[in-house]
Amino acid sequence: MSLAYVATRHDVSPEAALGAILDHRGPILLDLDETLYLRNSTEDFIDSARPRLPALLLMRALDLVKPWRWTGGEPTRDVWRVRVVSACFPWTARHWRQRVADLARGFTNLRLMEALRAPGTTTIITTVGFHPIVVPLVAALGLPQARIVAARLWTFTDRRDGKLQMAKGALGDETIRSALVLTDSAQDLALLDACARPLRAVWPEARFRHALSSVYLPGQYLSQVKRPGERYIVRGILQEDFAFWVLASVGLAAVPLAHVIGLLFLLLSFWAIYERGYVDNDLVAARHELEPKLSEAFASAPVATPRWPPWLWALASGAIAIVALRWPSAPMPADFAAWAAVLVGTHFWFALYNRLDKGTRVWMFAGLQFARGAAFVALVPIAPIGAAALGAHVLAKWVPYHAYRLGGKAWPDAPLHLIRLMFFIVLALLLGFAQGLATLASFTALALLAWNLYRARQELAAALSAAHRIDRQRKEPPP
Repeated sequence: MSLAYVATRHDVSPEAALGAILDHRGPILLDLDETLYLRNSTEDFIDSARPRLPALLLMRALDLVKPWRWTGGEPTRDVWRVRVVSACFPWTARHWRQRVADLARGFTNLRLMEALRAPGTTTIITTVGFHPIVVPLVAALGLPQARIVAARLWTFTDRRDGKLQMAKGALGDETIRSALVLTDSAQDLALLDACARPLRAVWPEARFRHALSSVYLPGQYLSQVKRPGERYIVRGILQEDFAFWVLASVGLAAVPLAHVIGLLFLLLSFWAIYERGYVDNDLVAARHELEPKLSEAFASAPVATPRWPPWLWALASGAIAIVALRWPSAPMPADFAAWAAVLVGTHFWFALYNRLDKGTRVWMFAGLQFARGAAFVALVPIAPIGAAALGAHVLAKWVPYHAYRLGGKAWPDAPLHLIRLMFFIVLALLLGFAQGLATLASFTALALLAWNLYRARQELAAALSAAHRIDRQRKEPPP
């Protein structure tokens, strides 16, 4: 079922659906997920995979690659997910069969089950859930003899063609024309149109729960709740913060490859804590602000936001980062203490920022951006031109926020990359005047200039194309 509600001409209340079942004499084609079973069987099957963290990482890798693009699109996504989980964690099916009794006790639609026990009722479970998953679940729900029409796992055809074609192949046109169909899904509209008594009821007790949603993984809150659909980890972190971390420091590294790997783990360590600040920001806004700006995903809580696991991730990945950054030498205890201080300081600064008024946040925000842009310098030396680039990066992030807080309700459509390029050129020239223009001829300086130009290329082109000389304009005569 889609998380977004879509009205159809066959919509009825759950009470009306129950009454229609009691009055109907003939076959009943009954949906399973979020109808008879108040959750989603596919998601709960994948949730049975163990160990949970590797299973979640595998699901995220699939979401990144999207192999269903080549097999029929989004309808075939679950075929890939279940196949891959079953192949990589073959004991999942056994664990699923062990779980279904408890799941059935907790999530059977009892009102609907009572109506189905009426004399003369012929129930046929008709679902796009997968046959090996559905069969033990239906038996646990209390319908071990029910006929089941379900998707086959070894083919993409069933998911691609939809429930109507599956039902026609298994039951025939005559059965469908005489049947009552009860479902919660707007995707079953074709089947509803083909039957004698079409009913679509959304049960208030039903809950769609994403598989492995209780497993914490850094970056999930950012990509699925705070900035959904923006690919922010790639565009806003890797191509922005991390790129400047690397360019500002790699020229001084003894082992460049180990240095870049170390910075990557350091970034993971930092963002495990910084992301927790976003979680806190939303929670504080929901409790204390009159008009909090929260995404729709905030209410559905699709990802885990525990308090302590982010610190475990931050400390573990931070330790790996320090070893890599110091390679081939051994790290010193002061390195670990310095990075721990950065993490604790960032956490408390973000917590204080979240609890202060919006006017004061203007100045606190600069500190957050400094942490994002320059936290790594607690462990890594940078070239002077690198310091200028990081300063430009921080200032360019702060300027739009300043305009947003003091100037209006909407975030300004500011040319961030062009602003940063301008700041970098100004700061680099000042550095050159102070230390000699030879400072600007280094590999680091040229790499930073090239990256700034590349990132600002579209905004720079737009600004140049809009530029014109006012002394050559034709002056319009007064009216």
